[in-house]
Amino acid sequence: MATVLILGATSDIGAAIAKKFASNKFDVLLAARKPGQLGPLESDIHIRYGVNCSSLAFDALNYSSHAGFFNTLQTKPEVSICVFGVLDDEEEAFNEWQLTERMINTNYTGAVSILNVIAKYYISQNKGTIIGISSVAGDRGRASKLIYASAKAAFTTYLAGLRNKCFKEKVHVMTVQPGFVYTKMTENQPLPKLITSTPVQVADIIYAAYLKKKNIIYVKWFWRYIMLIIQNIPEFQFKKMKL
Repeated sequence: MATVLILGATSDIGAAIAKKFASNKFDVLLAARKPGQLGPLESDIHIRYGVNCSSLAFDALNYSSHAGFFNTLQTKPEVSICVFGVLDDEEEAFNEWQLTERMINTNYTGAVSILNVIAKYYISQNKGTIIGISSVAGDRGRASKLIYASAKAAFTTYLAGLRNKCFKEKVHVMTVQPGFVYTKMTENQPLPKLITSTPVQVADIIYAAYLKKKNIIYVKWFWRYIMLIIQNIPEFQFKKMKL
């Protein structure tokens, strides 16, 4: 039986992805900074889907622990999914370096740190799949998402480079651009219903794309074209817009 590792399993999207893979008979490793919060999810997966499921302590910002975390796993996952992230108030982050640093390090540095470890193992085995949850926010920098978007842009570029590096080693790397999703992280934002997904929808599309070995997916297909339009607005005009 195959195993999937969910990095950031306390998130709504992480939990939905875990259940989706479990429903397809994957054993599940749930990793989070506060693994004690994963008890109900772990029990639900084990009872509902009859697969092995365990909770693990993982701190995205404790870079020195990442190699030990992965290398000591008794069962190495065939699929590793990086879901964790943080979205603080942008104006507060702009004025308080600690918040800026936290967003950058969680959304980019921590993800690169653990995925480098995982990628090196997969390369040594000539197999494995890495899935990174990025954001359409990173497709073009905007004032309203200044710090978050820049970190996600860096993560998207990292995943593209990792995909290029790992291809010849038979390791698959997939980038996921969800767009708006109803989650705890976005609960205070007025999201337009038509272009907003649920975590379950995100999980379903990710699993289907994983089976097809897709490289880059936009959860709702039209996000690709929305962002293409935004990317092609001339800079002299774009800088005057409130986005």
